[in-house]
Amino acid sequence: MEMLTTLWNTTGIVALTPGELLMIAVGMVLIYLAVVRKFEPLLLLPIGFGAILSNIPLAGMNEPGGILDAFYTVGIKSGVFPLLIFLGVGALTDFSALLANPRMLLLGAAAQFGIFATLIGAIALNWVPGLDFTLAQAAAIAIIGGADGPTAIYLSSQLAPELLGPIAVAAYSYMALVPIIQPPVMRALTSKKERQIKMVQLKPVSKRARILFPILVLLLTALLLPTAAPLVGMFCLGNLMRESGVVDRLTKTAQNELINLVTIFLGLAVGAQLSAGSFLTTQTLGILMLGAAAFVLGTAAGVLMAKLMNAVSKVPINPLIGAAGVSAVPMAARVVNKEGLAADPQNFLLMHAMGPNVAGVLGSAVAAGVLLALVG
Repeated sequence: MEMLTTLWNTTGIVALTPGELLMIAVGMVLIYLAVVRKFEPLLLLPIGFGAILSNIPLAGMNEPGGILDAFYTVGIKSGVFPLLIFLGVGALTDFSALLANPRMLLLGAAAQFGIFATLIGAIALNWVPGLDFTLAQAAAIAIIGGADGPTAIYLSSQLAPELLGPIAVAAYSYMALVPIIQPPVMRALTSKKERQIKMVQLKPVSKRARILFPILVLLLTALLLPTAAPLVGMFCLGNLMRESGVVDRLTKTAQNELINLVTIFLGLAVGAQLSAGSFLTTQTLGILMLGAAAFVLGTAAGVLMAKLMNAVSKVPINPLIGAAGVSAVPMAARVVNKEGLAADPQNFLLMHAMGPNVAGVLGSAVAAGVLLALVG
C-alpha cells in the first residue's frame, strides 16, 4: 500500500497545479491556431508544444539541466537563434523593389513609429495598479510594433528575458492577425479614390546594385549604430550570399535547412518560457494590449506617410503601400495587394508593396539597435 501511495505521489496528476493546467490549455490553443487556423504555424506550433512540455509537473524540462532550458540558454539567452533566423531571412529577401524605388525607405521608417509610441505607452501604463514596467521592459515590449518576431525575441532576451514568453507570443500572434488588424486601419485613413491609384511600373535593378546594397547597409550601420550590427550584419550576409550567386549551396542551406532547424529549436525555447508563474500575470495582459496598439499605430503611420509623399510627389503613390512598412514579410504586402484589388480589380500593388515591406525589416532591426543603445 505504501508503494502504491509513493507511486501515486510521483505522478503528474498529483503535482499538477491550476496554473499549469491553464498554461497547457494555452499551449493547446496555440497549436489549434497553427494547425486549424494556419496562423504563423512554423512558430506557433513549436511554441505551443514547448508551452505544454514546460508545464508538465515533475518533468523538469524547463529547469536547469533540462532540454528546454538548454535550448533557451544556448540559443536565445546568447542571441544566436534570432541571428541565425535573420541570416536565413536575408537569404530569402529580394531588395529589387526597394532599390527600384528608394523612397520606400521612408515608409519602412515611418511604420516604426508604433515602436516608439508604444514605448511611451508602456511607461504610461505604470499608473495602472498592478502594472509596473521598467524602461528596459517597456523597450522590449515596444519592439512588438516592428512586426518582426526574431527581432522581438532578440531584444527581449537582451533587455527583459523575464518577459520573453509573453512578448514572443504577442509578436507572432499579431503577425498572424495582420490580415485582420490592418485592413480596417487602411480603409479608415484612405478614400476609395486613393486606394485606386495605380503606380508606375518599377525599373529593373542591376546585379551590381543588388550586391553593393547589403555591403553599404552594413557599413553604414556599423558606423552610425553599432548596436544594430548583429541583426543587420547577419541579414546582410544572407542577402549578399543570395545576390552574389557564387555560393548557391550556402544560400540554399540558409534558406531551407538552417532556418528550418533553428525555427524548431527557437519555438521550443520560447515555449519553455510560458510557464504558469511567468505568463499568468497582469503584465501579460498589458503586453497584449500594447502589442495590438503598436501594430495599429505602425500601420497608421505608414499609411499617413504615404499620403504625405503622394501629396508632394509628381509620381503617384498609393497610400495603401505604407501599411507594408511593418516588417511582416510578405504578409503585409499581400494585404496591401488585396486591398488594392478590392478597390480596382486591375490595380496590382504587390511588387510596389514589397519595397516598404523589406525596408520595414531593416527599420525594425535599426529600431532595436536604437533601443539597445539607449536602454541596454
